[in-house]
Amino acid sequence: MSARSVGVDVGGTFTDLVSVDATGSVTTHKLPSTPHDQSEGVAATLALLAGATVSRFVHGTTVATNMLLERAGARVALVATEGFTDVLHLARQDRASLYDLSRHHPAPLVPRADTVGAPERITPDGIHRALDDVGVARVVDEVRALAPDVVAIALLHAYADDRHERRLAEALRAVLPEVDVVLASEVFPEIREYERTATTVAEGYLRPGVARYLERLTARAEALGVPAPGVMTSGGGMRSVRDAAHGAASLALSGPAGGIVGAAAALRAAGFATALTVDIGGTSADVGLILEGEPLVEPGGRVAGVPIALPRVLVETVSAGGGSIGWIDDGGALRVGPRSAGAVPGPAAFGRGGAQPTVTDAHVVLGHITAAALSGGITLDVGAAERVIRVLADKLATSPERVARAMIDIADAAVARALRRVSVERGVDPRDCVLVPFGGGGPLHCCGLADQLGMRTIFVPPHAGVLSALGLAITAERRERMTSVLARTERLDVATLAHERARAAHGVASGEGWQRRWVARVRYVGQGHELDVPVLEHEDGAALAARFTALHAQRNGFTLAAPVEVIGLRHVASGPPHPVRFERSGESGWSASRPVDDGGRIDARLDGPAVVTLPGATLRVASAWSAVPHPTGGWLLERESA
Repeated sequence: MSARSVGVDVGGTFTDLVSVDATGSVTTHKLPSTPHDQSEGVAATLALLAGATVSRFVHGTTVATNMLLERAGARVALVATEGFTDVLHLARQDRASLYDLSRHHPAPLVPRADTVGAPERITPDGIHRALDDVGVARVVDEVRALAPDVVAIALLHAYADDRHERRLAEALRAVLPEVDVVLASEVFPEIREYERTATTVAEGYLRPGVARYLERLTARAEALGVPAPGVMTSGGGMRSVRDAAHGAASLALSGPAGGIVGAAAALRAAGFATALTVDIGGTSADVGLILEGEPLVEPGGRVAGVPIALPRVLVETVSAGGGSIGWIDDGGALRVGPRSAGAVPGPAAFGRGGAQPTVTDAHVVLGHITAAALSGGITLDVGAAERVIRVLADKLATSPERVARAMIDIADAAVARALRRVSVERGVDPRDCVLVPFGGGGPLHCCGLADQLGMRTIFVPPHAGVLSALGLAITAERRERMTSVLARTERLDVATLAHERARAAHGVASGEGWQRRWVARVRYVGQGHELDVPVLEHEDGAALAARFTALHAQRNGFTLAAPVEVIGLRHVASGPPHPVRFERSGESGWSASRPVDDGGRIDARLDGPAVVTLPGATLRVASAWSAVPHPTGGWLLERESA
């Protein structure tokens, strides 16, 4: 038996496993998740591979995301430049909601009482106030009195001069050897005091919990004869378990990133280049954007209200999954989410004690989900789904079928809004894109979403129900390093840019078959945000500025008559991806159902309304849509012309 590359994705309801052998052949498994300890569910799926030889194991985890959502991380002491210790509380001084004055930003991860001021000051021109021995001793004493789990050090302008940060770290490690010390100059060496500090604090906050989880997971894997896991990062690449434990903040979107990687691979195999993706699972829906066959990677953003300025695949999450609960608000209106039935007890239709109406129950009531569509040891209880939907219907004095359709429409509207945000706000017209739905619920909702966005083509990828795990199994190992530049493009000739590329790549090891690339963070002088622009070999600053200007026009619809500057440079080294075959096998692995009045005849082309049961997912072909099997093993849907 050939060695296999294995990917395991933990969702809110199911834990999915995909193994890919050396020829690219795919095998899939699905089991219920174990929210109390994700590693248990992962180990249970790995146990299904008994007797197989596993050469590589890649994991996508929501542990870091959950810790931020639940505020369940480590106690962090922050050391900041004296006089600037309120940086996390001042933040950007923007409103949480422009028109809702009652909404507030989440509290910082470090309270004021756990912040220590360091008597030092570095400016862009050099040291303004030197850090002396007395100052170091005072900081060490104050930090020791706080007894933190982790110390985060984020001093002014340390991206340009990290001497004071390194001196404090050395002193703290000598006195508190059991306490981890995290430096902003290592985590995020770029301008912007607030984002740099917040990202460094998030790293310290997450690191102990992520490390403990990965230790448990590694032990469980080794007991099953499986190698230590690689871990998917928010940027869409894989890191070793050791590197991941020391880069916890880069795992904040580990789970959703795997799906985008898998979708991009399937999209390229099908011959498409630009797509909107939607991954609908049990608790939420994740939407993303693929341009020129690659997931769009952005400089960073907020996760659970916490700014993390590290590169990440563009993913926006909305609370609209199969487990999202339907309810009636004080005004008598039907609502769906954000609360979810999760994996335990789950939807009523799963027969595991769920007693509240969910989107999945709505689909069961309408006949969109049948017993044949379920996997992972789940059985279908149609009667339970009808009972919980009827409770809502009685309160609204209408029929269960009408309530079920309304719940699905409400969930679709929430996801469609997110799809518009990730596309229109970046200068991309959804009507020019293919919609790629996956996850257990993505193909169920794809026609409704496409109708709301005016999209006419849908590509349901092969292995749609476990595509995130497939993306993990085939993803390439990636190593990255950032460096600050802060120079106008007219001052960057070919030699200078070559020097900056070498500086960014310093210390990043790579192996045979690896690819290297450099990405510059570029903006107009005085602008408050940057765009990521690839840096090509043998080009100067003028060529870089020209490509930035074209990208700025595409994304924002305008250009400025202003100088262009490079803020930082990121080096990315990527190993070869694991091969995978996207092809339709001799056995279809699917079945289809139609309304009784058409005789039940199944052709290669399915005109809606129809339901196709896929392995691990269900495809609903709505009226005015037709579906045909695609040579890759997926399905291609097209809307009839008006």
